[in-house]
Amino acid sequence: MSNGPAGHVARSTVRPYRETSRRTPMRTFLHTADGVSIDSVYDPGTVVNDASAPPARDLVFVVAHGFTGDVDRPHVRRVAAALARHGAVVTFSFRGHGASGGRSTVGDREVLDLDAAVGWARGFGHAHVATVGFSMGGSVVLRHAALRRGVDAVVSVSSPARWYYRGTAPMRRLHWLVTRPEGRLVGRYGLRTRIHHRDWDPVPLSPTEAVPRIAPAPLLIVHGDQDGYFPLDHPRMLASAAGDTAELWLEHGMGHAEHAAPDDLLARIGDWAAFRAG
Repeated sequence: MSNGPAGHVARSTVRPYRETSRRTPMRTFLHTADGVSIDSVYDPGTVVNDASAPPARDLVFVVAHGFTGDVDRPHVRRVAAALARHGAVVTFSFRGHGASGGRSTVGDREVLDLDAAVGWARGFGHAHVATVGFSMGGSVVLRHAALRRGVDAVVSVSSPARWYYRGTAPMRRLHWLVTRPEGRLVGRYGLRTRIHHRDWDPVPLSPTEAVPRIAPAPLLIVHGDQDGYFPLDHPRMLASAAGDTAELWLEHGMGHAEHAAPDDLLARIGDWAAFRAG
């Protein structure tokens, strides 16, 4: 948690980790409060022999992927492997993605998917839960922490600050994908993402409206200065709305979300959460 002014930019140190052993992951389908089946994986993490390392056995990360991702995508598995050096990890496919049921609502009902995954993670006996979300998943972890609470640290990477943003070419393409029948066909057959045809009603709480409600849980906002989807006014709006209860990391040369997150950034995120969640 930052003690500086809103928008304060901070970086944590990289801590070396040494892998010694791994137990077998577990895979199942969870069921959300509205009855959607969610493909989910629990990885108990890597046992680390480092006396200065955070207490990994006490922490579980719940990873919320970006739009068109799923639990089996290589970039999601890479994130999970990096965080597993700091604690156990739960990954899952949002509704409408991969093998999960239902249809994507592009960040609205997905809060229920994350809530089911957090509940499952708690059931393994870990003392602390940290949610880590990317892009759409970044907005979901913010809203989940504001509406549901019950998590010990929140990391939001490449999240929008406001809805219906069309200021960049990638976001204009995404709106075509979501709002047009032919776009939803491309989503279903080209991207393995089944998108709901209905508009939001009501419009969900925006990320900027959500962040002031997250405290006292520590919040980390991460954004690349080369993000082609959401320019830097988005993370700065989030940091300003959160006030001095959040940290903002602006990553030089980084693009958008999981694909663009380098290994050293994932290590720093894991290190930050392991110390803040306790």
